[in-house]
Amino acid sequence: MVAGYAGTLIAVMTITFSIRGEFIQLDHLLKAAGLVASGGAAHAEVDLGKVAVDGKVETRRRAKLRPGQRVAYGGQVVELTAGGPAGSPSGTIAG
Repeated sequence: MVAGYAGTLIAVMTITFSIRGEFIQLDHLLKAAGLVASGGAAHAEVDLGKVAVDGKVETRRRAKLRPGQRVAYGGQVVELTAGGPAGSPSGTIAG
């Protein structure tokens, strides 16, 4: 649980997401992790300041995220881990 708006407690679910290659773009991660229904929805949520990367609000839709970073959105935290090199099977979720 973490403190939310007005001191309320919010349950947080942590998802581990393995990326292939060097990075994944923020909008692609939100969609691939199943946190939003579409790329357009990802853009809208980022534009509204609802997404944080490593504890700070991120406003760049296509911010490059790398293993070791944490993305928070909608009561969920996505921890990025290294998968295989580019060209290997796509990102996977464990959680």
